[in-house]
Amino acid sequence: MEIRVLRYFLTVAKEQSFTKAAEVLHITQPTLSRQLAGLEKELGVTLFDRSGHHITLTDEGLLLKRRALEIVDMEEKIVDELRGNQEPIAGKIMIGCGEFMAVETLAKICRSYCKKYPLVQFAIHTGTADTILEMMSKGIVDIGLFLEPVSTENLDYIRLPGSDHWVVAMKADDPLAKKDEITKADLKHLPLILPERTNVQSELANWFGKDFQKLHIVATSNLGTNAGVLALEGIGYPISIEGAVRYWREDLLVQKRLSPAIETSTVIAWRRNIPCSPAVECFIKELNAYKA
Repeated sequence: MEIRVLRYFLTVAKEQSFTKAAEVLHITQPTLSRQLAGLEKELGVTLFDRSGHHITLTDEGLLLKRRALEIVDMEEKIVDELRGNQEPIAGKIMIGCGEFMAVETLAKICRSYCKKYPLVQFAIHTGTADTILEMMSKGIVDIGLFLEPVSTENLDYIRLPGSDHWVVAMKADDPLAKKDEITKADLKHLPLILPERTNVQSELANWFGKDFQKLHIVATSNLGTNAGVLALEGIGYPISIEGAVRYWREDLLVQKRLSPAIETSTVIAWRRNIPCSPAVECFIKELNAYKA
């Protein structure tokens, strides 16, 4: 399986047309078709559904697309790392994170770094801790920003200053919006939207105590923004960290801190004893300097 052919496959998947993909790739359509027919034969599966007006991916095609994107991204990282041994420092740094207040600190560190190394590009991937950890283990993500608790096995990390507070969000005209803080009694009979991560739910279980098992959990969400959309439709009340929520429009959704308060710290981590590009090495030095 050649990376070149995987790039052909990804282009067809994106354009949903062999003709358009061939134009983008600057090759003939028969050549493209032969290459991908050979890929299907090599894998022993059908990758494309050709029955409609547009080319769509089969289940096997969707799986290959996900893996092909990882492989192509890894190839680009290898090239960046090898070329990065030459001055000046250039390349790409892949950062994975959730919607945390600590992203503001990360942004300040990135701003300082960019002034020193203007040829380096940042790629920010927003996702859950489990997703980011998996991508780090595969070498796709260089730096991970995690809300505690999180396993830091095989990782070096620093704990960023400041803490995120846990809040509940509601529509601006909700009666609870008039309160300064929200208690367990306010929430135990309401439809709630909880974070998806199990260990984060455990933190909330400790806060609710014996009432946790009686809660009306209408949905879970891995990102606070999507939970906010559900809240706007009156589906439930999202409980999450403040994070990016404070950038919401307060005329639509407001957030109130929980009482008694729950605070959570954030760590920024990278893989221990793993060679990395000069750009990433310089970024890690920037992180440690900020810690100091």
